[in-house]
Amino acid sequence: MLVLVAPGQGAQTPGFLTPWLDLPGAAERLAAWSDAIGLDLAHYGTQADADAIRDTAVAQPLLVAAGLLSAAALGDVTPGAVAGHSVGEITAAAFAGVLDDTVALDLVRKRGLAMADAAAITQTGMSALLGGDPDTTVAHLERLGLTPANVNGAGQIVAAGTLEQLAALEADKPEGVRRVVPLKVAGAFHTHHMATAVDALAKAAEELTPADPRFTYVSNRDGQAVASGAEVVSRLVGQVANPVRWDLCMETFQELGATALIEVCPGGTLTGLAKRALPGVTTLALKTPDDLDAARELIAEHGAA
Repeated sequence: MLVLVAPGQGAQTPGFLTPWLDLPGAAERLAAWSDAIGLDLAHYGTQADADAIRDTAVAQPLLVAAGLLSAAALGDVTPGAVAGHSVGEITAAAFAGVLDDTVALDLVRKRGLAMADAAAITQTGMSALLGGDPDTTVAHLERLGLTPANVNGAGQIVAAGTLEQLAALEADKPEGVRRVVPLKVAGAFHTHHMATAVDALAKAAEELTPADPRFTYVSNRDGQAVASGAEVVSRLVGQVANPVRWDLCMETFQELGATALIEVCPGGTLTGLAKRALPGVTTLALKTPDDLDAARELIAEHGAA
């Protein structure tokens, strides 16, 4: 059973889309999406520097566009389940047919702008904690006023809060945590600091007419499968200010009988987690078009729902 997953913000790197635009029709598709959302996706995916693509309003639509381009290059895929980490949930919603590709990109453009505005209110950020006991770490973060914004499994939790709170964490790590790594994001995503973004996204969602998922859609709010398109959209709105439970998503993949996992471009983060948390599951990250043949072989072996 094949799971198709999409990464979240922070996975982007300068120039990562360049080789993908050589594929037939890819440049034209990206140009059409750029016109639809008023953002030059080709420029940001091929020429812009790291600071430019760190901008939340740019990074989010860029990631969704990359995920959709790379998934389309796989051809006809019938995954047993789809899921996304943070903004990758919008990519997954498009995979599953809940949203049309252009509608998904319009929604993520509004999401990115709203989250950038929310992040500008207070200086906030996020840091990854590696190692340690999850319960001990979460309790420690809460004592410091921080939110466990991403519980990723495989010994990784991401803390989010003000810069002062994150500095206190650097000086006072939870027991057993080996490293605290500041992330290249512009705010405390998936926390109460994003409340204004939730309001903006809720208004945008009122204009949508979602379809029910064609494949099992695993929500990162709680790892549960969601069968209603309206419920998927409701969760997409709420997750902006709610923690991502990727650990529970991986537990669900295991319960569903996953045997292979493909992470769309820019892949690497989620396959890394899966290698540690899902022993026996074959993983593949789409980083460049050179990975497509191996991915198609994996689909042929594991891709029947």
